[in-house]
Amino acid sequence: MAGNPQRRTALVDAGVEVLAREGARGLTFRAVDAEAGVPVGTASNYFTSRDDLLRQIDARLHSRLAPDPEVIAELLDRPKDRALVAAFMHDLLARATRDHTGYLALLEMRLEATRRPELHASYTKSVRGDLEEAIEFHRAAGLPGGDETVTVLYLAVLGLLVEHLTLPGVLDGVLPGVSVPEALVDRIVTVIVPEGRVPPSG
Repeated sequence: MAGNPQRRTALVDAGVEVLAREGARGLTFRAVDAEAGVPVGTASNYFTSRDDLLRQIDARLHSRLAPDPEVIAELLDRPKDRALVAAFMHDLLARATRDHTGYLALLEMRLEATRRPELHASYTKSVRGDLEEAIEFHRAAGLPGGDETVTVLYLAVLGLLVEHLTLPGVLDGVLPGVSVPEALVDRIVTVIVPEGRVPPSG
C-alpha cells in the first residue's frame, strides 16, 4: 500500500464527499480518484478494499468533527451547570453544521453498516466508544445529571441533527416561537438535564 499520508488524507476526504453526495453505492475507487483529481488507480494503491476505505473514512470523520480543545478548555472555565451543558450541545450543533458534508457521510455510514456485517461491528464499536467517552467527560467535568442523562441527551440531539441536516422543513413551525435548531437545543437540555449537579448514576 502507498504511504504518502497527505495523499491518503486527500483521498479519504474525497471519499467523504462521494459518500455524502452519492451514498455508499456510489463510493468506488474510480469515483474517489475522480473527486480527488488523481489518476485512475490511485485509490486502489492506498486502500486494500472498499471496507478498508470505509473504516478510514470513519476515523477521518471523527477527526474532522471533533471539538476544538481550546473551545472545550474555555467552556470548562464556566460554572458546571445546565447552561454549560447547553453550550456544549451548541458547539456540537455548530460543528456538525459547519461540516455538513461530513455529518451526512456519517449518516451514510450508519446505513451502510446495516448491510455489511464487518462494517457493522467496527462502526458499532466506534459509535459506542463516542458515547462512552461523552459519559466519562460528563462525569469528569462534574456536569449535572448522570449516565442516563447523557445517554438520553445523546439520543435527543442526534435526532435533532438528523432532521436539521437532512429535512429541516420537518421542524419549521412545529413549536411556535422556537427557532430551529438553536432554541430547540436549549429546550432539549432544559427538559433532560437537571438544574443542579446530580451524582452520576453509573
